[in-house]
Amino acid sequence: MPHQVTDRPPVHALLADGTTVCIRSVVAGDHDQLEGLYEEMSPENLRLRFFAASHRSAHLAADRACAPARSGYRALLAEAQGRVVGLAEYDTGDEKDAAEVSIAVADGLHHRGVGTLLVEHLVSAARAEGIRAFEADALSENHAVLKLFADLGLRTTRRFEGPEVRCTIALDQSDTYLTAVEERGRAADVASLEPLLRPKVVAVIGAGRKPGSVGRAILHQLHAGRYTGRLFAVNPAAHAILGVPSYSSVGALPRTPDLAVLAVPAAAIPETAEECGKAGVRALLVVTAGLHADQAQALLAACRSYGMRLVGPNCLGISNADPELSLDATFAAGHPRPGTAGVAVQSGGVGIALLDGLSRLGIGVSSFASLGDKFDVSGNDMLQWWESDGRTGLALLHLESFGNPRAFSRTARRVTRRMPLLTVEAGRTDAGRRAAASHTAAAATSTMTRGALFTQAGITATRSIGELLETAALLHSQPLPAGSRVAIITNAGGAGVLAADACAEAGLSLPTPTPALIDDLLAVLPDGAAVGNPVDATAAVTEEQLTDCLDRIMRYGGVDAVLVALVPTAVAAATGDDLVRALTRAPGRRTKPIVAVRLEQGLPVELLPATEDGTIPSYAEPQAAARALAHAAHRAAWLARPAGTVPDLDGVETERARTVVETYLAAHPDGGWLDPRTCADLLSCYGIPQIPWGWAETEDDAVLAADRLRGFDGRVVMKAHWPGLVHKSRQHAVHLDLRGDSQVRAAYRDLETRFAGQMTGVVLQPLAARGTELFAGVVQDEVFGPLVLFGLGGTATEVLADHAARLAPLTDHDVHDLITSPRSAPLLFGAHGNGPVDLGELEQLLLRLSRMAADLPQLAETDFNPVLATPGGVTVLDARIRLAPCRPQDPYLRRLR
Repeated sequence: MPHQVTDRPPVHALLADGTTVCIRSVVAGDHDQLEGLYEEMSPENLRLRFFAASHRSAHLAADRACAPARSGYRALLAEAQGRVVGLAEYDTGDEKDAAEVSIAVADGLHHRGVGTLLVEHLVSAARAEGIRAFEADALSENHAVLKLFADLGLRTTRRFEGPEVRCTIALDQSDTYLTAVEERGRAADVASLEPLLRPKVVAVIGAGRKPGSVGRAILHQLHAGRYTGRLFAVNPAAHAILGVPSYSSVGALPRTPDLAVLAVPAAAIPETAEECGKAGVRALLVVTAGLHADQAQALLAACRSYGMRLVGPNCLGISNADPELSLDATFAAGHPRPGTAGVAVQSGGVGIALLDGLSRLGIGVSSFASLGDKFDVSGNDMLQWWESDGRTGLALLHLESFGNPRAFSRTARRVTRRMPLLTVEAGRTDAGRRAAASHTAAAATSTMTRGALFTQAGITATRSIGELLETAALLHSQPLPAGSRVAIITNAGGAGVLAADACAEAGLSLPTPTPALIDDLLAVLPDGAAVGNPVDATAAVTEEQLTDCLDRIMRYGGVDAVLVALVPTAVAAATGDDLVRALTRAPGRRTKPIVAVRLEQGLPVELLPATEDGTIPSYAEPQAAARALAHAAHRAAWLARPAGTVPDLDGVETERARTVVETYLAAHPDGGWLDPRTCADLLSCYGIPQIPWGWAETEDDAVLAADRLRGFDGRVVMKAHWPGLVHKSRQHAVHLDLRGDSQVRAAYRDLETRFAGQMTGVVLQPLAARGTELFAGVVQDEVFGPLVLFGLGGTATEVLADHAARLAPLTDHDVHDLITSPRSAPLLFGAHGNGPVDLGELEQLLLRLSRMAADLPQLAETDFNPVLATPGGVTVLDARIRLAPCRPQDPYLRRLR
């Protein structure tokens, strides 16, 4: 029977209008406030809630919610600035898997999402308790609550019984529900960011009268940048700073700021934040660094208590370059150029580099946020803002940590369907990860896990700021290629060779031109031209000839992109030809991307003005151009593939699996490696195929177990077992190809002698047939959640490290990528004449492993090695599972960090 849990930690979340509420369990001390919630309701709302306008009902409802914990009951309340504004509760009564649900929202707060948010949190809690459905009675005229249930995104049925409606809401998790929750969260998030990124009134607190302070620098940027809203300074020692009116305190300001910029010493941050909250400020930008833990905690507490969104602390600032606003609340040297790139960084230095680079390229910035220590506003928030602002066409992120990677992944997958999303892989090495942790006070994440996140979300991951800008230049200015086939044109053979090498190294292909194209090109190029790929047009090529050559290749259907590598020559200078003009002034070339490489170019990348107000990216190195084209080709391939789905699996017993886990952890509170029986039991819950096996704790039992297993082909394998034994082969704890009772007895005695005091028994299995040995496993990353790994197995697993990884839950596309990504993948498809393995069964194995990892957050490590794959099927030969206690968390539940 489900039981009431009252120790769920309070969380803060956003309502539909962007304001903040605290969602927490009801405690006995809430009685008076809950009674007051009902007593302040209008008679009409009381009637809709209780089917009768009785204030006696208010007292009874408060009594019920605040009663001692009881089986199957849970009550959650919403609290805003210390006032209870909503209550939601469920009660299973005599049912096991269904509960009656009820909701109450304070008068004046209807249609702001209080009830919906409370129900979402109740749904998450109920699922964790094994409840499968909510049921509720409502008056048929109570359109608000009926709409709430209908709009949840859950499967809801109604049954009319006179003036009442009986609603049944199925709590099964589906993509439809997650999408509905996401959409509500996105709308609330964007509304909460309005005071931050579109403020009508800004106050800078801590701007000094003398040059040299950060606060004064930000005030100067806002004033000199012609911010169109009202601007104030707060400094008790000045009436005006830089021509901006100054007041003694936030409370003394003639208008309440939407955004307050805090540039005061760390010790003054908590008090200043509290003052801002009391004055009604909606957003804070804290540039101050060096906050101690208690100061940081007090800052965040003030923001949550008063519903203020927070950027920082320890950051460069924010900017919205929309000319109608011209908000530049940074202390960067120059003002960002208005444009279409949204930028979010954690490092201020990286932010300055990106702002300068985007302005130089002419791409410009829509909005910019330096997130600093990222106490609140994150990259996920900025993605949702850019998705909705109507100005951003390109998103650039430089994040050293992730707050909620699974929510970020879902948001990124949606956003990258609309615009390119580029990032830099920060912290690729151990040294880099240590630096990231010390710089941002964030948990380190592995390269493989981060790479899986980027790949699955369609994020273009680059390895440097320079590569990020080079790729952004191409994606901003050119259409995406249909594939990875590139034609190279050059006026210098050596430049063409360099470009060809760069394309091949980037994974691009250089198709050989057809005879018809060769004849067509030779007809327009000068004598001596070599028409292959690259096309060497020679130093004698004229502007007109290069134009004709380029036109023919752009019309040719056998290539997807064109790279033109040019070097300055005396021939062109003597004739007055401008070969670059052949690229920029020829019409009709926007159907496929074209890039230039000019080896004499001073800047790494430029955007050359072209006809019809377009631009063409020009690179100083062929490697940069090839990398950018490869990134564009990968993005095109990702967009061309439909969004994956998580397949339904038959024969999965999730509840039984959870019981297995809970039973084990009850007996082993610190967790540990499962014994063979429990491990096999857990795998059977998910239909994961295992080779037949037997367990023995004595020599005689080993002989009996071997006799039962010999029916398969007469030979058996014996493996020692004790808690914590992971690498059996490395410890020489395995005997293979045992025949007859005497060999079984000898093997048992050998293991018993060598591992005396450790070994708890042995596992016996029939000797497996020949096949391809694979590895599949799960690591539960504390930040990213479960990561599924797959690759070549056997004793060479760690030596060869031929693995691919994806974050669970796996979609059908993720499984395909897992199978095809390792270098050893050709072995699975019949390389060397062995015949293909059963790919359908292999996909099922990975999907079931993913489902197990997603269902069971206590699954710390899972190791299937080897997995035997043959044309006839897939079988796990050795499985190891480690459980660890943890509090299950819903990664998609709406809550602020």
